[in-house]
Amino acid sequence: MRTIAIEEHFLSIGFKVAMHRTPTRQGANPTPTMIPRIQDKLSDLGTTRLKDMDANGIDLQVISHTAMGELSISNDQEIELVQKANNQLAAATTAYPKRFAGFATLPMRSPAAAADELERALQLPGFKAAMINGTTQGRFLEDPRFLPILERATALEVPIYIHPGEPPAAVREAYYSGFDPAIAFSLATAGWGWHSEVGLHALRLILAGVFDRFPGLQIIIGHMGEMLPFMLDRINNVVTPLARHLKRPVPEYFLHNFTITTSGFFSDPPLLLALQTVGADRIIFSVDYPYSSNEQGRAFLDHAAISPSDKEKISHLNAERILKLK
Repeated sequence: MRTIAIEEHFLSIGFKVAMHRTPTRQGANPTPTMIPRIQDKLSDLGTTRLKDMDANGIDLQVISHTAMGELSISNDQEIELVQKANNQLAAATTAYPKRFAGFATLPMRSPAAAADELERALQLPGFKAAMINGTTQGRFLEDPRFLPILERATALEVPIYIHPGEPPAAVREAYYSGFDPAIAFSLATAGWGWHSEVGLHALRLILAGVFDRFPGLQIIIGHMGEMLPFMLDRINNVVTPLARHLKRPVPEYFLHNFTITTSGFFSDPPLLLALQTVGADRIIFSVDYPYSSNEQGRAFLDHAAISPSDKEKISHLNAERILKLK
């Protein structure tokens, strides 16, 4: 069975240098991206990554640039670093075309330039879509300033993957402060905050009417649907009656315009809930490498209590269809 994983990360040379020069957050505890053993794997687009893939039967990674928080750099510097990051990933997909594909990273602080970079990246070898990381200067993707990106993705018929990012400082202080720094950071990110924020991001896109305006636009979110499969019935009962400006009930947009991945989730209960909620045609296998291990992902996929046909869809068929992979 072919296995494709699509939320798998790297760290570019340029952004790695910028991170060390301009930290993204205060505090004594480093982000996972700054931990040397993680950073070494993030920086590798060759031998180590392929060895990890081969050891666990991962045939293809769709690679994206890792989330880092907002760096203290100019918009022009961001554009330059993004272009270099996409070029670096393109070199890797050229070297290993059967093993690597790519999501474009975008200079989100400059939406017109981001739309142009999306189009440029899709002309490079191996690029299939784009990934954004959380909010941009506290703004979600439905903000009118990001309209050029939504328009271009729709015109190019490529999905946007919304990955979590560090919460804005005000949110972090109000919701997650008051604990040991390591606990506070974990609570604000992978332990809770990341997932609730991406779920909110998805709901804001729906409630802003983005999919009435762009009915063909497709969004991918990870981590078994970022809490939304569990909450969908409640959302329908409470929010849909108030959203009279929308053409359809809120859950219908989630079921038709979103695909979810398994990234970082390795147990049956959330998978079975996702299957009952969104169906096997809207779930794609992912590991979240190197923050999660290929060993975890492989064991989960092999032992998942689902039918062989659903496992085929999740392991590769859906990714091949949605990202136009060969």
